[in-house]
Amino acid sequence: MISVKYEAAGGKLAGLVSSFYRFDFEGDDFCELERADRSQFRFQLRGGGQYNFPAGHVAPTFPVTILGPTTAPVTTTGKGAQTVVGWGMEPAGWAALMGKDSEKWVDNALDAQRIFGDAVEELRRQLIDSSDFAELMAILRQAAEDIFSKLDHAPFEFTAVIDQWLIENQQHDISALVEQTGLSQRQLERLTKRYYGLPPKKLARKYRALHAAQILAQGDSLEDSELGLAFYDQSHLVREVKQFTGLTPTQLREGKAELTKVTMSGRKSMDGKVSKLVSDS
Repeated sequence: MISVKYEAAGGKLAGLVSSFYRFDFEGDDFCELERADRSQFRFQLRGGGQYNFPAGHVAPTFPVTILGPTTAPVTTTGKGAQTVVGWGMEPAGWAALMGKDSEKWVDNALDAQRIFGDAVEELRRQLIDSSDFAELMAILRQAAEDIFSKLDHAPFEFTAVIDQWLIENQQHDISALVEQTGLSQRQLERLTKRYYGLPPKKLARKYRALHAAQILAQGDSLEDSELGLAFYDQSHLVREVKQFTGLTPTQLREGKAELTKVTMSGRKSMDGKVSKLVSDS
């Protein structure tokens, strides 16, 4: 009932867009968990519904929606068949798009027409008329290139440092970031909250839990990875994974949430084409 196709961004969009995608649901009632994730730019081509954010805030699925980074699972609901196409944004892309307002839209959704006016609705109609996946991806890629070409400089240097710290520093020592960036701990927390939605320590927990979740969802064991030492015990693993995915390790292994299962397997197929953080989240 759910299918998702992905295409890596790369090229001019490297560091701004993680990947493009098409999501389809065939059925009567849609209700699925979306794990904590990066920001998104989405076009609703069929159907509609709402996003139920972790703090209780509810927002509609606008015809064209900009979703900020999410810090916990979001429940998405809708009626009838659904088709959504769009792209995930790297933190630098999110910062370039939203500027000083980026932190305001963490765990929130924005009607893209508030920023881009009728142009995005015209683009949505063009996408609706394009049923071929390759054609859809070409239109999305051109749209993203046009949007980001008009924006101010993105904070590539800062986000590259944070991404590398998340990937390589298993202890996630804040002092290493302070030394590398020359920023105070308070400045680091302010900037990571703006660009990623969370301060460094909690951000590290998020990506560690999502990485573990992906391994578990694929039926593999954490004992075969460095992550096996990252959690104090089984109860710690359960708490962390559930906080950021909404599912327990057992539920992930059993594929209880169809959307999570499909997206994790789809992103796994892009290993080597996108950053390690993107394929984990």
